[in-house]
Amino acid sequence: MEIPTYNEKELIQRLAQGNDAAFASLFHHYRHRIYVIAFRLLGSGSQAEDAVQEVFMKMWLKRQVLHEVEHFKAYLFTVARNHIFTSLKLLAREQRMETELSAAVSAIPDEKDVHIIHKEYEQILQRAIAQLPPQQCLIYKLSKEEGLKRNEIAARLQLSPETIKVHLANAMRSIRAFCLARMDLNTFLCLIWFLS
Repeated sequence: MEIPTYNEKELIQRLAQGNDAAFASLFHHYRHRIYVIAFRLLGSGSQAEDAVQEVFMKMWLKRQVLHEVEHFKAYLFTVARNHIFTSLKLLAREQRMETELSAAVSAIPDEKDVHIIHKEYEQILQRAIAQLPPQQCLIYKLSKEEGLKRNEIAARLQLSPETIKVHLANAMRSIRAFCLARMDLNTFLCLIWFLS
């Protein structure tokens, strides 16, 4: 049954009872105003349409309690405003994430840069190995360059495996400190990213 004149209180009463025609009348009465506000704030026709749909979906879902609302128009525009502000926050978050993603992608070194960084690291590593005491240098080379295990190194050098372990740990600590002191942080992070 269609209501001939626009009587908001009566429409809200009927809407609370689930009357589709009452809902349609309220929708047609307010949709353009909400669209204009949403379009002004969101800057997009499709997002403004979505906002109108969402706001009236909330009205439909809350239809049973709408008769308790004294100022329906104020209530409706408050719901619309809150929905639009939430949409704006989501848009801002998406734009921030896109910016951060673009920055992260542009920070990834290309193959040429990685090759140069790796070459620089190799030179620093060789200098770090060269500055080790002779015994540590020999043990490091046998372990890392020749791939021997601690027991094999111990047997070859006639030392205990525990002594090999201590020399190797000291060599690694010294090499790390030497390399970190001579490489800038970005180069070091790029190298870790590439080698991982």
